[in-house]
Amino acid sequence: MSKQKYRSEIGIILDILNLLESSGQNGVIVSAISRTANVSNNSVNQRCQKLVKGGFITHERNSKNCKYTITEKGIEFAVILRQFAYTARLLDIRY
Repeated sequence: MSKQKYRSEIGIILDILNLLESSGQNGVIVSAISRTANVSNNSVNQRCQKLVKGGFITHERNSKNCKYTITEKGIEFAVILRQFAYTARLLDIRY
């Protein structure tokens, strides 16, 4: 049996940014991010808080849930991360 390759934090963050970028300005709730990125809600919350602090995403809380939306800075960061991921795959480096 071969050993499963796990995603790094960079890979998970890239999945989150890609989802938020594809959703436009509508925003995405934590549970939808969790399902798409295939990580727990707690893990999504932790990573999203880092991205909010960095100015890459914003959040809006209402009485039911919290929606995250990507910023212009986040879109630029996602482009850079995708370039990095592409290069890492070419070199067979786990990211």
